[in-house]
Amino acid sequence: MKPEFDTPWPLLGALSPEQFMRRHWQRKPAVLRAAALPWVGRMQRQELFALAEREDVESRLVSGNEAQNWKLRQGPINRRSLPAVSKPGWTLLVQGMEALHPAARELLDAFRFLPEARLDDVMVSWASDQGGVGPHTDAYDVFLVQVAGRRRWRVSNQKQRDLVEGLPVKILRQFEPTLEWELEPGDILYLPPNWAHDGVALGADCITASVGLRAPSRLDLADALLPRLLDPEDDPSPALQVLYTDANTAPSATPAAIPEAFQDFALDALQRVLTDRQALARALGEYLSEPKPHQTFEPSEPQPGAVRLAPASRMLYDRWHVFLNGEAYCAAGSDFSVIKRLADGRELSAAQRARLSEGAQALLNDWMSWGWLCPTQ
Repeated sequence: MKPEFDTPWPLLGALSPEQFMRRHWQRKPAVLRAAALPWVGRMQRQELFALAEREDVESRLVSGNEAQNWKLRQGPINRRSLPAVSKPGWTLLVQGMEALHPAARELLDAFRFLPEARLDDVMVSWASDQGGVGPHTDAYDVFLVQVAGRRRWRVSNQKQRDLVEGLPVKILRQFEPTLEWELEPGDILYLPPNWAHDGVALGADCITASVGLRAPSRLDLADALLPRLLDPEDDPSPALQVLYTDANTAPSATPAAIPEAFQDFALDALQRVLTDRQALARALGEYLSEPKPHQTFEPSEPQPGAVRLAPASRMLYDRWHVFLNGEAYCAAGSDFSVIKRLADGRELSAAQRARLSEGAQALLNDWMSWGWLCPTQ
């Protein structure tokens, strides 16, 4: 059953997804009151402190304010080394919470009216009174979800984005807020890319979950995709194995000059690589479905019945492939239809799974043994 995008959603503060995307998405901020009530109180201070102690979890401690020097400490962070919760002006941040906490996974899934390829992760912060990370900008869309306590947000669409030099955190040198809101538990603030913002905890036990979107630059994509397109384990096409020749070259009085024919040959080589649409799609899908570096998977014994994706798994598809955790699989026919259901819904019922061919069933069993799939409880 497809979701209704033209009717109001509680998650969007009584806006429909269509209204939200048309009015606010990458255009202007939105304050969505009482939009995240199902997640209020479900991520506790003690849980965040315990996660920050783990070596396989990305965490950091930020302290300071406008009148003090900003300090940054990377995790893991022992609970006993944290400042007292009564001490003002510090924040503990834990990244990749969707793989670590069921409520964070549910929160990220709630935003899957947006493409999975754009959803990045959930970062959760705990702040003491007046805690924050300073005025800054993000180059991507973000939903700031108030899970506990209160936070004051000041926001600006300023073009000045120069940073204070010499600090361990990215702080704007000038910040001129034009909008201000106080968020209560269950409220959400959406900010488009590059909007300057500064959030300050109003009292202790301020917990904010940031649902971030990924927005790679052209440079990021070129850097990630070109090595995949030239994977040494793949057999290159015969056209790419043709060697450069210059049988008609005349004697040269300028031997250090690179021949234009060599430059043309190099350009032709790149164009041949980049015009293979299917190979490019495969490289992009592998890149976009890679899990976070810190994330790990718990293998399980393959078993029949309903299955779901592991919290850390990233699954995508295009018209040729299915992608799971950075691996590409060719797909077609009825198996492809069922596997797409798994990718879109993040789970398969026992009846849906039973429709898969023997080969596809074996593949799901492999995914379970690697920890990428889990039995549905």
